[in-house]
Amino acid sequence: MAIRLGDEAPNFQAMTTEGEVDFHKWLGDGWGILFSHPADFTPVCTTELGAASKIKGEFEKRNVKMMAISVDTVDQHNAWIGDIEETQSCTMNFPIIADPDRTVANLYDMIHPNSLENMTVRSVFVVGPDKKVKLTITYPASTGRNFDEILRVIDSLQLTSKFQVATPANWQDGDDCIVVPAVTDGELAAKFPKGVNRIKPYLRTTPQPNK
Repeated sequence: MAIRLGDEAPNFQAMTTEGEVDFHKWLGDGWGILFSHPADFTPVCTTELGAASKIKGEFEKRNVKMMAISVDTVDQHNAWIGDIEETQSCTMNFPIIADPDRTVANLYDMIHPNSLENMTVRSVFVVGPDKKVKLTITYPASTGRNFDEILRVIDSLQLTSKFQVATPANWQDGDDCIVVPAVTDGELAAKFPKGVNRIKPYLRTTPQPNK
């Protein structure tokens, strides 16, 4: 069954390259990102894990933990990590779940038979502190993930969870935001003291509230 936005992220216990984890306990009261790889020693995924490890600090600044998953064993993961660190000039600094029986992959609907036979598709799940799924992205095997975009979406998710705003197309942290329709004109001054630009009755913008 497909996981939809707003669903509780299924909990699981699994062995990883950093020991056994209970997913919900590992998340704690923060945010998390879980992203899958079809198999170890695959070229695009090698570059992705290297890229993610280099910007772990950016995720930490946002109180986001990272965890990857592949359908191979811990021993295979550890051998792959050697290649990742060698070819991507990085140090792996977050866990990779071992899922040889595909328990977690099936729990998160990562097996798409029409796409990659019995291997996991390359999915991303962002989970909030309430353990609810806030974002899902599925990439084709030929296209590497854009981690700048994932960080951008996390910035938007965290902002819009605290303020009654939405973020427009191509929004970047610091740009103006859209006032959500649920806010009445009479509430604008109190909720948005920086001011509101009324473009249309349904399209009102305001400087980013937390900047």
